[in-house]
Amino acid sequence: MSMPGAGELQALCPRPPQRVVSLVPSLTESLFDMGLGAAVVGVTDYCTSPAAALQGVPRLGGAKNPRLKDILALHPDLVLMNQEENPLPVYQALRERGVVAWVVFPKSVSQALDVLWELAGAFQSQAALLQLQALERALDWARAAAEARPRRARYFCPIWQGTLASGQGWWMTFNQDTYMSDLLAICGGENAFAGRERRQPLEADLGLAPPREDAGGDRRYPRVSLEEIRAADPELILLPDEPYAYDAAHKEALSALLEGVSAVREGRVHLVEGSLIAWHGTRLGQALQFLPAFFLPAFIDG
Repeated sequence: MSMPGAGELQALCPRPPQRVVSLVPSLTESLFDMGLGAAVVGVTDYCTSPAAALQGVPRLGGAKNPRLKDILALHPDLVLMNQEENPLPVYQALRERGVVAWVVFPKSVSQALDVLWELAGAFQSQAALLQLQALERALDWARAAAEARPRRARYFCPIWQGTLASGQGWWMTFNQDTYMSDLLAICGGENAFAGRERRQPLEADLGLAPPREDAGGDRRYPRVSLEEIRAADPELILLPDEPYAYDAAHKEALSALLEGVSAVREGRVHLVEGSLIAWHGTRLGQALQFLPAFFLPAFIDG
């Protein structure tokens, strides 16, 4: 599976799709936002938006374990998939049966917008194209506003956490090669772990063992220790409610552990809606409306 190239979807679908299965929650939302939701005939259990419009639409399992039999029973002419979330065997099975499966894997905001342009073009929707032009203008404004600031706010944003058998805690974050990091850079942030790559096994990632030389896999999501976070001294900590459901109790506990860190001392540890950070697609419009405000204190303080 690979990231789509320019015009790839239109080549796969020479006519506007009539029966679409979406295995990507953010693209499910995007289709409806762009006025293309009438074609959606099946979604995952985690496709939650727009809630009212999705009532009665068949659910096909989780993103990582969609039910192939149920997908095929819907006779889709297009299945939307994500390389990071959806299983390769399902993609291969769909292609073997002649079903058009389009796989996306945006690692930047520009790539995420390319996905939306491809969708609008494949559906031959002028209204969707106009909507995307407006979204592009909002993005240009956000970039210009961030570039005009004297400096960026250095942030830490965990997306998962766990504990070793020894009791030592760890927090998973993301580096600069992700949509999330690119989006927060556009909003005015500087990723405290932009250059940090994931090492295998977990103990190596935490500096407790040597890394495996032959370790493959995605290196964009490092696991960091409490000491590493303290050394990075982020000015801002964002705690999203997905994929890990950070809440007020987690905020209080982490703040206590990081008592001497700038973000904690200055009261800049914030809970945030995770979809604003992680969902590529039309959710970008909401992200550009709400996320830049988190980084404004660094600008105001100069």
